[in-house]
Amino acid sequence: MTTITGRNGTPVLGIAGWKKSGKTTLTVRLVTELTRRGFRIATVKHAHHDLEIDASGTDSARHRRAGAAQVAVVSKERWALITELKGADEPDFPDVIGMLDPCDLIIVEGYKTAAIPKIEARRTASFTHEPMTPRDPLVIAVASDHDTETHGRPLFALDDIDGMVGLIMSRFGLGGQRGAIRAANDQS
Repeated sequence: MTTITGRNGTPVLGIAGWKKSGKTTLTVRLVTELTRRGFRIATVKHAHHDLEIDASGTDSARHRRAGAAQVAVVSKERWALITELKGADEPDFPDVIGMLDPCDLIIVEGYKTAAIPKIEARRTASFTHEPMTPRDPLVIAVASDHDTETHGRPLFALDDIDGMVGLIMSRFGLGGQRGAIRAANDQS
């Protein structure tokens, strides 16, 4: 099975699971540790609700309500580009991945069915307890707060961030303590 990669073959890792399985906490902790080790990480979060990134009273929100198809909000700290779909379908997953700047790894929260390697998050508090591993050969590991069947995949405690980072670095060839993108930028 061909898996989706970012620009120039940037590896993509999914954090997948059912609602309340700990996906966001796991994603944040992995990003924190990988960036601490010097890697440049991009993330994609799939939202199942209406997305509002600019508060209703802001100038950019007023621009959107006035009919602008795209609004760029730029400051000295960050910038965002808001695109109104106006009834069009949301962008395809590979198109979203292709829009990201070069980095060492893209971590995706959600997109359970995407053709990417995934760590499946499981919690006893999850709304659903049906494992993804029997149906998805791209699940490379399971992170759980309880002992569980993994169908041959490695099992990590949800808080074993070092163990999962080790797996990620080995699986995606992220050697050393400094990310390739950061090291390349330091040389220029």
